[in-house]
Amino acid sequence: MKFFVDTAMLDEIRDLAEYGLLDGVTTNPSLIARSGRDFKETVAQICAMVDGPVSAEVAATDAPGMIAEGEVLAALAPNVVVKLPTTLDGLKACRHFAGQGIQTNLTLCFTANQALLVAKAGATYVSPFVGRLDDLNLDGMALIRDIRTIYDNFAFDTQILAASIRNANHISAAAIAGADVATAPAAVIRGLIRHPLTDAGLATFSADWAATGQSIL
Repeated sequence: MKFFVDTAMLDEIRDLAEYGLLDGVTTNPSLIARSGRDFKETVAQICAMVDGPVSAEVAATDAPGMIAEGEVLAALAPNVVVKLPTTLDGLKACRHFAGQGIQTNLTLCFTANQALLVAKAGATYVSPFVGRLDDLNLDGMALIRDIRTIYDNFAFDTQILAASIRNANHISAAAIAGADVATAPAAVIRGLIRHPLTDAGLATFSADWAATGQSIL
């Protein structure tokens, strides 16, 4: 499974990249607003920091506007992925960009039917929002499993990008369900390595080693 970090904070991206844990980045208008920085400048800087895909979302809601904005975003760097809403206008814009060889990420997907249309439109990624479904007492991971089955049935190339990830359990469940990518906040990705038994075991080993009075160096 590939890991994308869902952030517009450059320090978080740089930190994860140094650990080799980063395959790409996703952003959205809310994340950019929270960063307090210029949108296009931020996207360009992120693209220069990572080799993988960087999703940058359009603000327009009509197809002509999405296409115009998406072309501006795609020109910022070769690894920009134009992020579009899962609407009819978004599908139309997606089809346009697919014809131009420009990668797309269809966001705010909540049903298998939406994901089916996204794949038929030629999207590079579909982003089912598992956490927001869970908030409504629906099974977000069931959606991942359904999309995986549909895509495998028809050999669609669109990658399943599990989004709205809230915790470490979401990531492992998405991996088991067959998601190709998980995008999550930096804190969630860093937290995947943590376990109290690992910490306790390391503390015991360190204490026993110190008691020997030896040094490897």
